Amino acid sequence: MSAVGHCGDNAACEGFFGVLKRERIHHRDYRTQDEARSDIFDYIERFHNPRMRRRVATQDLKFSAVLKPSVETG
Repeated sequence: MSAVGHCGDNAACEGFFGVLKRERIHHRDYRTQDEARSDIFDYIERFHNPRMRRRVATQDLKFSAVLKPSVETG
């Protein structure tokens, strides 16, 4: 994998950036570079990050259990 020009070297990185462009960048028009930078950061850290997705899903389950009306209280 360390040989120059080996197809497996950048496969994961190129796949990620291909998905980023396909799902986010090509569907939006950014007015400033800062707007684009913050949107891409939001995508990477909040949407694409699997640990963050699991954490948010766990929090949603906790809140839905708390907010779910019980049989006695209605």
